[in-house]
Amino acid sequence: MFRITPRLPRKVLALGLPLAWGAIAVLYKMTCPLAHQDGLGARLVTSAVFFAVGTGLILHMRWALLRELRQVREVAGAAQSVLLRPLPPRVDGLSTAAAQLSADRGARMGGDLYDVIATEHGVRVVMGDVRGHGIAALGTVAAVLGSFREAAHDEPDLGRVLGRLDRALARHLRERHRDEHPAAAGREPDDPVAEEFVTVLLLEIGPGGGVLALNCGHPWPYLLSGASVEPLARTDPLPPLGPFPLPTDLTPLPCGSLLPGDSLVLYTDGVEDARDARGRFFPLRGALAEAVRHQPLSPQAVLRTLFSAVLRHRRGRPADDMALMVLRNDRPRLACNLPGAHGTARPAARDPRPTDHL
Repeated sequence: MFRITPRLPRKVLALGLPLAWGAIAVLYKMTCPLAHQDGLGARLVTSAVFFAVGTGLILHMRWALLRELRQVREVAGAAQSVLLRPLPPRVDGLSTAAAQLSADRGARMGGDLYDVIATEHGVRVVMGDVRGHGIAALGTVAAVLGSFREAAHDEPDLGRVLGRLDRALARHLRERHRDEHPAAAGREPDDPVAEEFVTVLLLEIGPGGGVLALNCGHPWPYLLSGASVEPLARTDPLPPLGPFPLPTDLTPLPCGSLLPGDSLVLYTDGVEDARDARGRFFPLRGALAEAVRHQPLSPQAVLRTLFSAVLRHRRGRPADDMALMVLRNDRPRLACNLPGAHGTARPAARDPRPTDHL
C-alpha cells in the first residue's frame, strides 16, 4: 500500500507560523493600550513583545533552513548509494574495501568514483577523480561510472573500455553545455564546461594475478607486498579524459602480478595533496609503510588507518575530495602461480623488485 506524504500541512505550517507571529505584533500594536503609552514600563513591554516576535521569526527561519539542508544531504546520500554503491567484501577471490570523503560540507557526495567488477575478461577496476566536487560533479560521475559498468562486461580489450569512457564523457559534456546554454545550439562548448576533465585509472587483474593498467592522469596505486611499499608503475600517465583526444594506441601496460597476500592501494590526489598547518603534504607512502608493519592487515584496517592519519594531518575535514580503495589477493597460492590471462605470474618465493612493476 502506498503512503501519501502530507506535504500540504507542512507548507501551511511553514507559511502560517511567520504570519501568526506578524499578526501577534500587529494586534498588539493596534489593540493593546500599553502600545500607545510613552511610559518606561509600557516601552519595556512593547520592546519585549517585538523582541519575542523577532526571535520567533529567526528561529523559524533557522528551522526551515536546517530542514532544507537535511533534505539536500538525504538526496546526496541516496545518490551516493546508487552511484558509489558499496563494494562487496570479496570479488572473484579479491578482498575489497573502499570509501570516500567529500570536501563539501553540504553533501556527502564528492567528485571521486570507483568500482570493482568481476567479468569474463578478469576483475576490472576503475578509480577516477572528476574536476570539482559536490553536487555539481554528480552528473559527470554518473556518466563515467555508468559507461564503465557496461563496457567492463562488453569489451574484451581494456583499451576499448577506456575509449567507451572517453566517448561517454564527451557526450555528457555536450549535453550539459546544451542544457546550460540553449542559445549555443550545436556549437562546441566555449565556456568552463569545456575545461572539465576526469582522471581515470583502469586495472585488469587476471585469474593468475597478472595486472594490466591504463592510466589517464591519475596517481599510480601502491603495491603492498609483505613490508614493501612500491608504486605499481613508474611510467608517465596519459592525459586526463576531456581536454585532449585519446591516442590511437591504447595498449594496456603490464604491471607484474598481484601475488596471494599482496594488496593494491588506489587513491585520488586529494589524499596526497592534503596539507597540514605548515603546508606539508600528507606522506602517504610513509603512512602505508607504517601500516604494513602490523601484519596481517585487512583492507578495512588499511582504510581506517589511512583516513585517521590524513584527518590528523589536516586537523579536520580535508580541502579536497578523497577516495581510497584497497584490493587484497586472497586467492589460493597454487592458482595464482599458474599462467594467467596476462602471462606468467611472478614466482611466489621471489621478493618483488622495482623491475617487476615496470
